[in-house]
Amino acid sequence: MSEPHSKPRHRRSRTALAVGVPLALTAAGTLAYGTDLGVLGSTARQASAAAPAWAADSADGFASVNSPGQNGTYGGRDGKTVTVKTQADLEKYATATEPYVIVVAGTINMNPVGKEIKVRSDKTIVGSGTSGHIVGGGFFLGQGVHNVIIRNLTIRDSYQGVWNDKDHDFDAIQMDGAHHVWIDHNDLRHMADGLIDVRKDSTNVTVSWNKLSDNNKTFGIGWTENVKTDITIHHNWIRETEQRNPSTDNAAHAHLYNNFLEDAPGTGIKSSYGNYSRGATRMVLENSLFQGVKNPVIKDSGAAVVQRGNSFSGTSGRNESGGTAFDPKAYYPYTLDKAADLPSILKSGAGPRASIGTTAAASTKAAAATTLTVAADGSGQYRTVQAAVNAVPANNPSRVVIAVKPGTYRETVKVPSNKPHVTIQGTGGSRKDTTIVYNNASGTPKPGGGTYGTGGSATVAVEADDFQARNLTISNDFDEKANQSLSGHQAVALRTAADKVFLDGIIVSGDQDTLLLDTAAKDRLGRVYVSNSYVIGNVDFIFGRATAVVDRSVITLKKRWDGTSAGYVTAPSTAANRKGILIANSTVNGDVSGGSFYLGRPWHAGGDASLDPQTTVRNTSLSAAIKSTPWTDMSGFSWKDDRFAEYKNSGAGAGSASSNRPHLTDAQAADQEVADWLAGWTPSAS
Repeated sequence: MSEPHSKPRHRRSRTALAVGVPLALTAAGTLAYGTDLGVLGSTARQASAAAPAWAADSADGFASVNSPGQNGTYGGRDGKTVTVKTQADLEKYATATEPYVIVVAGTINMNPVGKEIKVRSDKTIVGSGTSGHIVGGGFFLGQGVHNVIIRNLTIRDSYQGVWNDKDHDFDAIQMDGAHHVWIDHNDLRHMADGLIDVRKDSTNVTVSWNKLSDNNKTFGIGWTENVKTDITIHHNWIRETEQRNPSTDNAAHAHLYNNFLEDAPGTGIKSSYGNYSRGATRMVLENSLFQGVKNPVIKDSGAAVVQRGNSFSGTSGRNESGGTAFDPKAYYPYTLDKAADLPSILKSGAGPRASIGTTAAASTKAAAATTLTVAADGSGQYRTVQAAVNAVPANNPSRVVIAVKPGTYRETVKVPSNKPHVTIQGTGGSRKDTTIVYNNASGTPKPGGGTYGTGGSATVAVEADDFQARNLTISNDFDEKANQSLSGHQAVALRTAADKVFLDGIIVSGDQDTLLLDTAAKDRLGRVYVSNSYVIGNVDFIFGRATAVVDRSVITLKKRWDGTSAGYVTAPSTAANRKGILIANSTVNGDVSGGSFYLGRPWHAGGDASLDPQTTVRNTSLSAAIKSTPWTDMSGFSWKDDRFAEYKNSGAGAGSASSNRPHLTDAQAADQEVADWLAGWTPSAS
């Protein structure tokens, strides 16, 4: 039997449209630029047709105002449209002297990390659907740069491990002395310094419909003695950020409206303040919602804040107003939404969109269900499953089915928390026809340094609620025998960290730690229902803190890499007062030695004594591989102090009740049915 292994604590990755909105969804069936851009071809390609309609869109707010010498912000609409997939091509066109509409059609990893591309005037840089990602870097707009649009992109992950680290002063978007800039419908997160810095008298800037999250410094404005900057900030969802939300220093006119600032409980980042009017700033703050934010509105003695129609929920500390500001309607027209409506508006409309339309009415079509097709041979819309996931609109309101044609897809797939209602479904005649497989392990080195860790090793990672998978195989084929020198052989095939996850008719295959059923946070409910499926592994291969049911399924025990038979079926890390893992109406079998496997052991993740791990196995056929004393201790924690039990199991591995093999009474079993675990949720295929 192998010795107990130590697992790392699983940590949560910290990780809207209305009347007059310039960006809206087209029919959900498009879910890409479709007829606007056609099928993407070479690495960088100039469009042979006229620029798509959205390329003529222009900014609202102060970016639309005629000043100084620039009449509004329309980006590269007068130039050619090009599609880029590499850093070299992005830099080539972004730094060119002539105007361009630059479509980013994939993930570009910046080298070196932190590089900020120096954008020249008259550019539109826009993501293709939701696939345009800039990772580990961003954009810099220097003195005099003007008429720039940055739109529909995800810019993320230059964080180097220390907030306020001046050795890694990397921003998503920084401007020093630029003017007429429109930052619209982007997802900016997890950068080393600021998400947006508007510095050194930059002016005529509009920041609209963005998601700004998972950061220390969100949005800084000013850092000059001059009182010059004119800026509009509207319809942004600012979530899990500590400071500068924004901080506005010496702005002549700062108009903030319809922004949603959220500090959710139970996360690693805590707000220190919200909107800050510094120096001689004149700020108008209208119809914004502050939820759970400390010091939601503060101002310096010489600054002004005029508040109208704002809403505050669960906030504390300073909430200030006073002074004389200005009338924004003297500069441009705008329409206000109600503060109470912002969560639904922004969760459905902020951030990158699957397609750019020209009418807000088109957004009403988004509720229709959509199917995206994946085929490795190019006969579908996408060649990889991840590309299809990327095309799902953020905060999609309805079901998106990703239909995967038969084949082997060697890739990792992540369904992020902002993409609920996704189904990944194999289209073959058998669940074996479609396989998603990769071979990362906990100790596998990551390209950027460090190792993946247990949770990070997953072939498929699901962080979005209401996820479904069916008729396919998800596998981790890490070769333990060939990697004995590697420290950390945990290799997850499927990780879920969400609620209402339905896994129906699938195979999940691996060795150690095959199926990680987790929750988004220790205090969050995460229900998982596995039915009509196969789960294959050897050590702790069904584990985690989710409230999880394995029903009417086959659990197949597998020999270790060296041919020995030894292992543990479950390793729950259930929070107190939650339900853990329930195996019901199933079969446990496998070509392993008799009496060589435990049904489970208690995983107190990170040594957390407050946990109360639970596994119940009931109405299940157990092979002779199961030990007569089926539960055991782990890492100094006794299984007898937690919740492990059986009820009416059968087969050669079943046994009578004893102090070392507790059975539920009929009365106890009546409270441990599948329905008790699902707690009002009825999984159904969709």
